[in-house]
Amino acid sequence: MVDEITFIGQLQSAQTKEKAFRTLVTNYKERLYWHIRKIVISHDDADDVLQNTFIKIFKGIDKFKQESQLYSWMYRIATNESISFINKRARESNVDISDYQHSLASNLNSDMYFDGDEIQIILQKAIKRLPTKQQLVFNMKYFDNLKYKDISQILETSEGALKASYFHAVRKIEEYIKNTPH
Repeated sequence: MVDEITFIGQLQSAQTKEKAFRTLVTNYKERLYWHIRKIVISHDDADDVLQNTFIKIFKGIDKFKQESQLYSWMYRIATNESISFINKRARESNVDISDYQHSLASNLNSDMYFDGDEIQIILQKAIKRLPTKQQLVFNMKYFDNLKYKDISQILETSEGALKASYFHAVRKIEEYIKNTPH
């Protein structure tokens, strides 16, 4: 692949935008899908949010100022789209967002696209009990193996705050798993 600055230029040029965007989708759809899926849980919902994310990326690429890396910018869009989706669903269901997320994690057993074992279900339930920011930090650090510097750009917060969030998330998850019969 060409260097990022050249690629962004291709994405922002009317002559090469569509071809470059197809390349972008090919290169990032799986990573973004799994990032979104960890937030919204459901495969179908993740597909919908992923489509909305790519639409926003396509419409917004001309305004991308390159103040962060391209994937950080896309992760931020995917994260915001996922959180907006969860908030909207919780409002539609007339429940608190944390209650809505608990119900999502509880439904993992019946999700035909989830092939995890019981400990993975317990882990997902533990994650969904965390405050949203801790969930995001934990998922990006633990599952996506992102560096704090990159997460800092995505969530627009300090690395120190992220490290504290991750530390608290790990402790809460360990406590939940320790106190859950399995």
